Amino acid sequence: MKNERKTTFLLITIPILALFVCFNTIPLIRGVIYSFTNFKGFGTYDWVGFRNYADLFSDARVGKSYLFTFKLAVVTTVVVNVISLILALALNSKIRAKSFFRGAYFLPNILGALVVGYIFNYFFTYILPAMGAMVGSDSMSKSILSSPDSAWIGIMIVCAWQAVAMNTIIYISGLQTVPEDVYEAGGLDGATGWKQFRYLTFPLIIPFFSINMVLSVKNFLMVFDQIMALTKGGPAQSTESISYLIYNNGMSGGQFGFQSANAVIFFIVIVTVSVAQMKFTGKKEEQL
Repeated sequence: MKNERKTTFLLITIPILALFVCFNTIPLIRGVIYSFTNFKGFGTYDWVGFRNYADLFSDARVGKSYLFTFKLAVVTTVVVNVISLILALALNSKIRAKSFFRGAYFLPNILGALVVGYIFNYFFTYILPAMGAMVGSDSMSKSILSSPDSAWIGIMIVCAWQAVAMNTIIYISGLQTVPEDVYEAGGLDGATGWKQFRYLTFPLIIPFFSINMVLSVKNFLMVFDQIMALTKGGPAQSTESISYLIYNNGMSGGQFGFQSANAVIFFIVIVTVSVAQMKFTGKKEEQL
């Protein structure tokens, strides 16, 4: 009986493993191989060694995309987690129609990122400027997506609007693990309001905060759909994220080998950032 169970689990695992290897591991290995070539995406290619990697560090466009991506990821992560935590505290309290509000706030996460991006593109391009013209505001009468200085704000708004939903659910899950006895004991000691949150609630939901921070940074570093729908990297390449640059120049720009090297470096950067975050937040959990 025990051997039959092991055989069943093995038979379930093998097809999933095969799919993972075919659609994840093999393309990853091929991408690493192409990063050492001058492959254009078609035809023949030659081996160039580490030349692509060396050129990455002298390419101004690549450096600009890294700066933009990290700026967007950091700012959006802060905005999303602040809003999500406030919403979670409100939705976890004793209010009417709590289930309805939780469902309503989760709706943006169900919609596709490209669909949301195109809707906001129309809003930023036509509706908001029309409203600005009606009230006589020169700054609002122009689309924020048309300026290199403000286009990233539009992308940040769209990313945050859609990401808040999942982060809020995770924070609510964390808040529901906090025993009521803790608040009762804290209340006897005079811990209310901000003190209650700072010294009781937040230390107990640190693991959920860590999860949200790691997932947020990782997802926003890989931002692609919103940029494709809103700006396509413009204006003047000011909103060109790393993922979009890899896709655009690798697939249609004849830089498949070069952008494969960029993708390898980007993968290492994301793993490094995620591991560093987990270690940092892990130490904070131990201290608390």
